[in-house]
Amino acid sequence: MASKLLMNEQIKSSEVLLTGLNGESLGVLSRAEALATAKELKADLVCNSLMSSPPPCKLVSRGAAKAERDRESKEARLKEQPGKVKELRLTPDIEEHDYDTKLRQAAKLLEAGNRVLFVVRVSGKEGAKAKSLLERMIADLAGSGKKATGIQLSGKQAAVEMLPA
Repeated sequence: MASKLLMNEQIKSSEVLLTGLNGESLGVLSRAEALATAKELKADLVCNSLMSSPPPCKLVSRGAAKAERDRESKEARLKEQPGKVKELRLTPDIEEHDYDTKLRQAAKLLEAGNRVLFVVRVSGKEGAKAKSLLERMIADLAGSGKKATGIQLSGKQAAVEMLPA
């Protein structure tokens, strides 16, 4: 899980090692001086780590720290959730524009962090055609994802699962 960001009055340490808005070192200041400096510059005082003494704190433009904290917590939540498996069905005799549509749909799902299961219904001797279709789909989606399983041919269908990159 992401480390908890302490801001402004939440920082209880008596002294802090302060870094300015542009990354310049402002040295060790008392908590009160650091808060006053932050208020004066219309910025937030943010502390990432309490492991050292004095804790390193930085001045961040007001609102930016909260936005970053929200973004980090959202990313952490997304990482914790295993992506859902979305199934896309194809036919061995798919037309080019339908193929492009499925390709865009799959890329969008992979970018969103979902896993995609391609299923091609086969009848008779269409197994080789289905396999080459799935291989083409995997090659075209190489930038968005990677295959989790090999192409599985079983009786009435061919399938392959892709993971987000």
